[in-house]
Amino acid sequence: MLEDILRAHMPEVEVWAYGSRLSGQSHDGSDLDLVLRSPELTQIPVSRLADLEEALRESTIPFLIEARDWARLPASFHREIARDYVVLVGPT
Repeated sequence: MLEDILRAHMPEVEVWAYGSRLSGQSHDGSDLDLVLRSPELTQIPVSRLADLEEALRESTIPFLIEARDWARLPASFHREIARDYVVLVGPT
């Protein structure tokens, strides 16, 4: 279901999963952290991010999903994410 939502709202974007759900340090209340990497790593329009957030909220996925735009994050966070991630969805 998550992949379907991501492909519908961000078809050209590569999506990486990272954080506690991947590292094995999560608990029942942990969210799934995603980073959205657009072509050329340019900023994704805020309206598209908001549409994706709404679709994720309205889904029946049983945990919170936090999606962030790579281009809006500081370089220090890029390094942190790049240490341990999984490509969840590639661009189509």
